[in-house]
Order: sequence, then structure tokens, then C-alpha cells
Amino acid sequence: MKMTRQPLILAAALATALALSACGKKDESASPATPPPAASAPTMAPAPASTAGMAPASDAAAAVTLSSVELGSTVDASNKILASGTSFAPKDTIYASVDTSGSGNATLAAKWSYQDGQIVHEDSKTLNATGPETTAFMISKPSGFPAGNYKVDISLNGSQVASKDFTVK
Repeated sequence: MKMTRQPLILAAALATALALSACGKKDESASPATPPPAASAPTMAPAPASTAGMAPASDAAAAVTLSSVELGSTVDASNKILASGTSFAPKDTIYASVDTSGSGNATLAAKWSYQDGQIVHEDSKTLNATGPETTAFMISKPSGFPAGNYKVDISLNGSQVASKDFTVK
């Protein structure tokens, strides 16, 4: 009689364990608001044509990503370039308008350099983004910039994500 009880107890324990594990799986799949941690990798939309010369944003850039960079000599109240260009007069104020998307904290930086690699100016701004945002960086020199080729490098969280070349004539 002991021989028949042991297999029955073992079978009952196995059936209980299977039933409990199946219940746990049902609860996880019944809640669509909480997707599994690695259910899908984030996808990036193709970059618009105006972002030529830009590297994709780093994976370390959390949820904030670079959308575009535009250069010009004036910006509006929302930091958007009014008339874009890549050629400036020596006494122009030169703006880089940087569009980002996503949400979270990030550090956006601009490094302006002259053709020989000399740093003209560096600046960074901390973002606490809650959606699309436009940030403006600028350089000016009342006595005028020397004629030549310049470049602005844009970094997001320490990784370069864009570069724009321009000239001063």
C-alpha cells in the first residue's frame, strides 16, 4: 500500500507545481501595460536629408535623441533658425539650432573650431526633456572672425552625434 501512495503524492505535487506555474504565466500575459523587459528593440526613423554628415545618436543617450542641426545668423523665440546658411560675414552671430526628441535628462554640447583645429568656443546645456525640444548654441566676435573654414561638433551625453561645416568670408 505504501508503494501506491508515493507515486500518487508525487503525481499530485507535480500537477500542483504545473498548475501554479501556468497561473503565473497567465498573469504576466494578461497585463499588456507592462511589456517584457527586452520585448522589442527601439527603432530609429530614417534621418531626414537635412541631417547629412551626422552620426546616429549613441545608445548611451537614454531616451533623448538628436533629430537635426541647422546653422544660421538669427533664431526666433523658440530657438529655430530663421534663415539657414553655411556662409557668414566676420561680424555675424552664428547659431546652431539643435532639435532633439524623446524624454529624460541629457547633456547637449557644442564645440566650435577653426580650420586649424583651434577651439573657438565650447558650451554645454543640460536638458530635462519631455518631448521634442530645440536648443540654440551661438558664437560671436565683435571684432570679427578671421575668414576661413569652421566646424561645429554637437555631442549628446559625451558622444559626438553631428558635425556641421561653415565658412566665414
